[in-house]
Amino acid sequence: MKAFILSIWNWLDPFYYSCSRLTYVTSSGDNIFRIRLTKYKGRAITLSDGTMIQKNDTLVKIHLHNVRLLMELMNIESELRKAKMIYRHVQNSLPGVEHFIQEHFSASNVKGIVGITSLNKGCERLGFEIVDILNPFYRWFKIFAFLPIGVLSHRGANILRIVKVTRPTYLFMSKSKLIQMYRGTRQNNRYHDGV
Repeated sequence: MKAFILSIWNWLDPFYYSCSRLTYVTSSGDNIFRIRLTKYKGRAITLSDGTMIQKNDTLVKIHLHNVRLLMELMNIESELRKAKMIYRHVQNSLPGVEHFIQEHFSASNVKGIVGITSLNKGCERLGFEIVDILNPFYRWFKIFAFLPIGVLSHRGANILRIVKVTRPTYLFMSKSKLIQMYRGTRQNNRYHDGV
């Protein structure tokens, strides 16, 4: 059943993409992120390197290509192995995000990158800073938005348990930190099963 739902989702994804303002980071499709410029509308945040993110600052919003990721994880039972795969995908894709920002966006106006995820374990090691979503309505909206992903990614998952453990958060990284950590990093686009 999950395979059928994913195949439908995969078929519909190009239509969603064409209606969104998302951009592929690379034309080859090897990057796990799709991105777009956004004006930040949340509360003021000061990151650990001193970068201040304020209302109407320009950020690059990163979106995991969820259907592609779910299809790759579909036959993997080990939660640890799934987590390692996601970590490697993100790690290998961030240099491409940094390069794309420098080449295609008005880089001088971009303060950093932002995403929303419930997969926040290990994010600090990748350079992200985790910030809680304080607005309860928006937090519940994101919990329900992530619900289909949670159901499809866990075998025999109980929906109530997924809702209970889902904790969507913001992920921020300043542009300077992204450059410091990922500029010139050789992107390894091949994933090895032994990771």
